[in-house]
Amino acid sequence: MPKQYLPLLGQPIALYSLYTFSNMKEVKEIIIVCDPSYEDIFEEAKDKISMDLKFRLPGKERQDSVFSGLQAVDPNSELVCIHDSARPLVSSGDVEKVLKDGWHIGAAVLGVPVKATIKEANSQSFVARTLDRKTLWEMQTPQVIKPELLRKGFELVNREGLEVTDDVSIVEHLKHPVYITEGSYTNIKVWPPQLG
Repeated sequence: MPKQYLPLLGQPIALYSLYTFSNMKEVKEIIIVCDPSYEDIFEEAKDKISMDLKFRLPGKERQDSVFSGLQAVDPNSELVCIHDSARPLVSSGDVEKVLKDGWHIGAAVLGVPVKATIKEANSQSFVARTLDRKTLWEMQTPQVIKPELLRKGFELVNREGLEVTDDVSIVEHLKHPVYITEGSYTNIKVWPPQLG
């Protein structure tokens, strides 16, 4: 079972962020990208939220899933806010901040300054250099992008056959600035016990 559907204090992990987003006045629609066999988890939560849910099929890679979800976005939407449901502790305050920054810049991502020392290694696993952590940030979600910018980024990424590991990387390929909105260290990603 994917980690976001495992129970946490009596409910699937994915529902925590669903409830956070569904209670925000800024959020007009929620599109869930998931395997149809897990849709019932969200359907059962419908009586606790005040908006309809749209479902889309996931793709092979993360970027394919995001592209699938983008196809269902209302054409009048001003922003797309992409969130990983394995981050159940995202706060509405942090979401509001990144939405504001995304609106002004066109693309913004929650992140926190790196606390650990990060080493760059060579191909033989020897330390090549120590990176200056004052300039390093750990990316989180949500990642917020204006829809027209995201569509343009996907055109480039798909045409060039590029692989990206997060959503704002798509617009980075357009050389568009991406703002890092300082988030919270509590916005952790849940990992299955065997990966923790």
